[in-house]
Amino acid sequence: MQIRTLLAGSALLALLAGCAAGPTGDGVAAPEMEDTEVAYQGTLPCRNCDGIDLDVRMSGDEQAAAEERTFTLQATYRAHPQNPPDENYAGNWEVLGGTATDPDATVYELTPDGEGQIYYFLRVDEQTLELIDPQRRRFQNNDMLQLRRQ
Repeated sequence: MQIRTLLAGSALLALLAGCAAGPTGDGVAAPEMEDTEVAYQGTLPCRNCDGIDLDVRMSGDEQAAAEERTFTLQATYRAHPQNPPDENYAGNWEVLGGTATDPDATVYELTPDGEGQIYYFLRVDEQTLELIDPQRRRFQNNDMLQLRRQ
């Protein structure tokens, strides 16, 4: 299980590194997250498959205690030649202030329980989250890394 998680995290990092070409534009600050479950979905590009479907569900309020702010993340690979299993993570999320180019932007840091990759999402607007790098920079192809609120 640990090797599979490590390989999956490494594969996603390699994918993102291949897609990264530096920051672009500024993020837009948005209102706080509601105190209910909010779902975001989208498909990320994939070098070896037709895409990686992401389903992110965040529960809790930005003002709530850390243990009350939880998330689940499911990644499903479309038509991958090695047919990897779905990746499922659960953990807690934090609100980070600002990005490399916008100190007022809202960034969510999703930290899985146990082992797993930490994810960073910029809140572009009330309906959109965008996957960004750990240094809180946007990727050049940022429109392909966005999840829409469901």
